[in-house]
Amino acid sequence: MEKQKTYPIEQIPVENRHMSHWDMFATWIGANANNGTWYIGGVVAACGLVLATKVLIASSALSYVLLSLVGLMGYITGVSTMALTRSSFGIRGSYVPSVINVVQFVGWTAVNTFIAATSLSILFHDFFGWKTYNATSNTGIFGVIVGVLVMSVLHLISVSMGERSVQIIERIGIIFVIGFVIWESIVVFRTVSFHQLVTWVVPHSEQLKAGHAMDILAAFNLAWVTAGADFTRFTAKKGAATHASFWGALIGVLWFALIGVVSTISIAITSGQFNPNNSDPSTIANKLGLGVLAMIVIVLTSMTANAANLMAAASALNNLFHKIKLRKALWIVTILATFVTFIPLIVGSFLDTFEAFLNYIGMILGPMIGIMITDFYVVHHRQYEIDELTKVNGKNWYHGGVNYFAFAVWIIGIVIYNLLQHVPVIVDVTGATFIAMIISGILYGIGQHWILQKRG
Repeated sequence: MEKQKTYPIEQIPVENRHMSHWDMFATWIGANANNGTWYIGGVVAACGLVLATKVLIASSALSYVLLSLVGLMGYITGVSTMALTRSSFGIRGSYVPSVINVVQFVGWTAVNTFIAATSLSILFHDFFGWKTYNATSNTGIFGVIVGVLVMSVLHLISVSMGERSVQIIERIGIIFVIGFVIWESIVVFRTVSFHQLVTWVVPHSEQLKAGHAMDILAAFNLAWVTAGADFTRFTAKKGAATHASFWGALIGVLWFALIGVVSTISIAITSGQFNPNNSDPSTIANKLGLGVLAMIVIVLTSMTANAANLMAAASALNNLFHKIKLRKALWIVTILATFVTFIPLIVGSFLDTFEAFLNYIGMILGPMIGIMITDFYVVHHRQYEIDELTKVNGKNWYHGGVNYFAFAVWIIGIVIYNLLQHVPVIVDVTGATFIAMIISGILYGIGQHWILQKRG
């Protein structure tokens, strides 16, 4: 018989929760008003402005309803998202979602850092005459490498005081973000007219189906859902955990992704060539002639987004290794992200690396989120016994600490996702992510209810 021991988790008591409604709103705007969101907008620009806008609103709104649900879980329990998965996947089973969260948020940090490093390479060209980075010709790599190292130092500074420094970065960063987006919008609409943007036709070889775009955007947005409770556990206000999270994330993604869509199309109109590889903000800002200040702001927006990414990765790492305190975990994932950022330089195509990364996220996260939300709201009726999330041989120990039924449903959900990818109407219209998520949630809810009844 295994010794009676516990797997501790950090629960934030109400009296220690200091994030206000505005803090939460600013956090989620800052999380989405960044380089990666701009880039994703450029990718879905291949749908055309009207269809891209429709898909962006639909996919993002659905995703952030789920963010609000997970945010409410964090508010009610005071526990991080990955610690909450102990109820559905088992105390030891939660290590698998935690590893996935560490990997994906380190990945998102790398995505934003690489784009910011590209901006820095342009600055280095202006100041020192270094070659600007060009993935096609494989030139200017030295400037990007230096840019990555500079960004990593800035990230270490931004997380130096744990959640407090993240809060400060978000408060300051949001000011620069708003100013930059307004400026960018003015420049774009001076360059091309709204009529030109709406009537622009995507080259046939580059056209993106609505369903595929739904999945790309779902993968982008659902990443934040798995981090929702990591932030809302620091607020004592229910509205901050739900409404502020929803509207902050939605406004952030719509605002910046649409700028990405419009900017990419405007470059296609003025240059006569549509190239999704040129949809990153550094390239667009350079082609629009926004100058040095734009590059600096892009770097700052990377810091605001990555403060949230690193917090999420560190919270997941903390669930894996509870002896590692949050601040130390922040330093670890920041250093790890530095190494991951160099992958596009090795692979050779940032767009290919990015799209492969998104496909992995959508396939994995949809079913996992469906299971996690169903467990809290349907199976346990919004009531978790926090002590049971830590106990060996308790209610959430299942079989050796793992709920194998939850993992079986998860695998089924992944299989369903991949099968749906081959159904024409899914690819053309709805996308596979949300359907696979709903099916996974239903299967888990029915099966887990039967298991609990049988257990008595």
